[in-house]
Amino acid sequence: MIALIRSILYLLLAILITAPFGLFVTLAIVLPMRVRFWIISVWRAAFMALCEYVLGLRYQVIGRENIPATPSVILSKHQSAWETVSLQAIFPPLVFVLKKSLLMIPFLGWAFAAVKMISIDRSAGKDALRQVIDQGCDRLKAGYWVVIFPEGTRIAPGQTRRFKTGGAHLAVAAGALVVPVAHNAGEFWARNAFVKEAGLITVSIGPAIDPAGKTAAEVTELAEQWIENEMRRISPHCYADAARAAAG
Repeated sequence: MIALIRSILYLLLAILITAPFGLFVTLAIVLPMRVRFWIISVWRAAFMALCEYVLGLRYQVIGRENIPATPSVILSKHQSAWETVSLQAIFPPLVFVLKKSLLMIPFLGWAFAAVKMISIDRSAGKDALRQVIDQGCDRLKAGYWVVIFPEGTRIAPGQTRRFKTGGAHLAVAAGALVVPVAHNAGEFWARNAFVKEAGLITVSIGPAIDPAGKTAAEVTELAEQWIENEMRRISPHCYADAARAAAG
């Protein structure tokens, strides 16, 4: 019951802060990008405060020392909506690769467009990959990090899905390092779940992968291996059934 009440209060407050900030960012499109990102940073701080003080959802970061000094490509596990905001609090200014249709969402989508998120048409096939590479190289060159969820969608804790190579292709083309990220946010904020549970989320950042001399497939494999192994370390209980099946 407490989690339900917290979740209702969180939703109401989140709507109240998102609408005006989305509008502010959209109106600030005539201003420099640093101003737009500053506005987003204020909204992000408010969001993280709601998570901590309303939902009782805190987080810890392992491996901050692995964050490179130069703009890089982040390949992250995707379990919930939480990491789409929290990664912005952990890493330098960044943009996400997202579906073009999300730009049509009132306020939030307008804010995405204002800060030049990388929007792609997933039905475009190879053209979608070219969009990621072209726009991604442009953002990296401008000094922004790029976040890609290689699984393509949110995956429940304990489940796996084959990683796509788009992020690695971008890293190879741009000569940018790849930073693998594992986390267990889905244990507290499940996909499409209205009720969020209180707890401590662990975000683990792995050693950067240098794409030099490697193919996109090789880079993807290295990132996938590290992320999935780390997931089993920080959330062993979610993979217990799979481990028993493999042993039995």
